[in-house]
Amino acid sequence: MWTIGELAEHAGVTVKTVRFYSDRGLLPEAARSSGGHRRYGPEAIERLRLIRSLRTLDLPVPDVGRVLDQEDALEDVVAGQLREIGSRMTALRWREAALRLLQDCTPEERVDRLRLIGSVTAPPSTAALARFWRRWLPARLPARVVSAIVEQAVPQPPADPAPDQVLAFARLHALVSGPCHGNEDCQPAVHQPDTGYRPAMLYEGLGEAYGLAARQMLDRRQPHEGEALDCFVAAYAHSCGTRDTPDFRRLLAGQLAADPRIDRYWQLAAELFGPSQPTPGAAHDWLCAALNPVQAAGASA
Repeated sequence: MWTIGELAEHAGVTVKTVRFYSDRGLLPEAARSSGGHRRYGPEAIERLRLIRSLRTLDLPVPDVGRVLDQEDALEDVVAGQLREIGSRMTALRWREAALRLLQDCTPEERVDRLRLIGSVTAPPSTAALARFWRRWLPARLPARVVSAIVEQAVPQPPADPAPDQVLAFARLHALVSGPCHGNEDCQPAVHQPDTGYRPAMLYEGLGEAYGLAARQMLDRRQPHEGEALDCFVAAYAHSCGTRDTPDFRRLLAGQLAADPRIDRYWQLAAELFGPSQPTPGAAHDWLCAALNPVQAAGASA
């Protein structure tokens, strides 16, 4: 049996360290002397060395206790620590990119950029972006359709962002958090109740059409008639209870007006999605150009 001083000497630690772990139940004593002093058995040194190894990995004391008491706890504890470290590293990378953004701009730009990035946490949350879409979409959409749209529309912040991506996300956050003109939910008029169309049918069809158009865009195909456009028009026609006819296509081409707020959203989101993932907004523009190539050519000229 070892005294607390002998155990500390054999383990190469201080008496204070042994007492600390003993008081927290990590290093149980084997017995007490007649004078009430702690005594430890030979197995205590290996347990103490294991405790020190776990603490060297910066594991909290409660997690160390779990590992010592449960044989299968180490894997879960390590996984949890890796997640926490990953989150901290992501936050540091965002802070570094934000600082470089301030370092590389002109004094005139610095105040505005500081205001933008100061309103975003590191790592940033996408909650404001998701709320924006849930307010903007028609109220009658099924929850599964809303969830699918939000998942496609909200870019996930990159773990290792470039300064321009930090700026794009900050501007996107400011856009969705700022006031909008019109009704308080920022919904376009066509999304208001009793507008004569079935929104669930429309948005389910649009999701399929955007996916088809995105494949054409990745192949660098110019807007053209075909399966993607047919699916796009059919979504509008079915939601209105009518058929896809030349007259309906001409009518639809004249009704699909631009929404400056949404257009700006997609411009900023594209910087975060990257060139390998066309946004639904870019797919929508591609399909509108395919629907009305004459008008699209005039706008580009």
